[in-house]
Amino acid sequence: MKVGVAKETFAGERRVALVPESAAALKKAGHEVLVQSGAGAEAGFPDKAYQEKGATIVGDRAAVYRDADAVFLVRGLGANPKMGRDDLALMKPDQVLIGMFDPLGEPRSIQELAQRRVRAFALELVPRITRAQSMDVLSSMATIAGYKAVILAADTTPRMFPMYMTAAGTITAAHVFVIGAGVAGLQAIAVARRLGAVVKGFDVRPAVKEQVESLGAKFVEMPLQTAGAEDTGGYAKEMSEEFLRQQRELMGRVVADSHVVITTAAVPGKKSPVLVTGEMVRRMAPGSVIVDLAAERGGNCEGTKPDETIQINGVTILGPTNLPSTVPFHASQMFSRNLTTFLKELTNKEGQLALDMNNEIHRDTLLTRDGEVVHPRIVELLKAS
Repeated sequence: MKVGVAKETFAGERRVALVPESAAALKKAGHEVLVQSGAGAEAGFPDKAYQEKGATIVGDRAAVYRDADAVFLVRGLGANPKMGRDDLALMKPDQVLIGMFDPLGEPRSIQELAQRRVRAFALELVPRITRAQSMDVLSSMATIAGYKAVILAADTTPRMFPMYMTAAGTITAAHVFVIGAGVAGLQAIAVARRLGAVVKGFDVRPAVKEQVESLGAKFVEMPLQTAGAEDTGGYAKEMSEEFLRQQRELMGRVVADSHVVITTAAVPGKKSPVLVTGEMVRRMAPGSVIVDLAAERGGNCEGTKPDETIQINGVTILGPTNLPSTVPFHASQMFSRNLTTFLKELTNKEGQLALDMNNEIHRDTLLTRDGEVVHPRIVELLKAS
C-alpha cells in the first residue's frame, strides 16, 4: 500500500500526521511512503529526515492524493471545514483516509466525503477499549493539552505555583482547581502538583477519586446523582440542566478560593456545559486565571471566547482550542504512533486493507464506504438535521 502524508492546511496547525520514525516502520511493514515537501517542517521534521527513513518526498498535494492508496491526516474535512474542502477534488474512489474529521460535530462534511466514494476512518471514534489504547489519539492529544494548560496558567498568573521559605518570608502556594478528571484533567493535576501548587480536582464520576488522589490532589466531593455520566465507549455524556445547576451551586465556593481553574469538560459533538458562571468568576480574586480547554465548543466558563484572552473583573480567561499544535514535535510523534498502529489494525499481512465489520475498531471508526455514510451515529445525525 502507498501511504501519503499531506501538509496540514488548517490555520495554525503545526502537527504532521506521520513522523520519520513511523515512516521507517511503515517501510519495514512493506508500505511505500509519500510525503508532501514541507509537511513536517513546522513540527521539527525536515524533508531530509523522511528521506533518510526511506520515504519519497513529492512536490505538491495533488501528487500525494493521486498516487497514494491511503492518506494520513491530522485534520480532514470536518475538523478542517474551510481548507479541507479543497481536497475533495483531489480524492479518488476507494482511497482510504485516516485522520480526525469531527464527525459528530460536522456530519454534513462526512456526507461530502461519501460522495467522493472514499473510505474514511475517524480517529476520534476509536473505542475506549483496552485493545485500542495504542490507537487513541484523543487521549494522546489530551495528555498534551492538560500539560500545556498548566504551563499557560503558570505563565499568566502573577503568582508562583510552589510554596517558598525565603528571607523575605513565606510565599504561599497557588491553589489550582481542575474540573474534569479525564486524560487532560489528570495530566493537568499531575503537572500542577509537580510545579508545587495545592491542587483540587472534580469529576462527575466518583470512580476517578482514587486517580485524583494518587496524584497528590484532593478530590472535591459533591453529593450529586452521577449514574450514567459516561457512555458505553467511555466518553462523557451530556448531563441534564438540573444536574448542572446543582453542580454549579456546589462548585462556586471552590472556584472562588482558587487562583487557577482549569476546565476540561467536553462532550463529543455537543456544546460544552457551562460549569463556571460569570458570578463565580466575579468572586475570584483579581489576578486569578481560568484556562478553558472546552473553548472550541463554547467553553465551560461563561464568557470564554475561543482562541482569545479576556479579562473579567481582573480575572484572566484563556480559551485555547488547539493546544497540541503548540507542542507539535511530541504531539506529532504521539499522533503518528497512534495512526500507524491503527493502520496495522486495518490491514492484513500483505499490507492491504482487510475490513472486518465484526471488529469493533473497524466498525466504530468507519464513516464512509461505496458512496454512503455507513456509521450509524452519523446517519442518525444527518436524518435529524
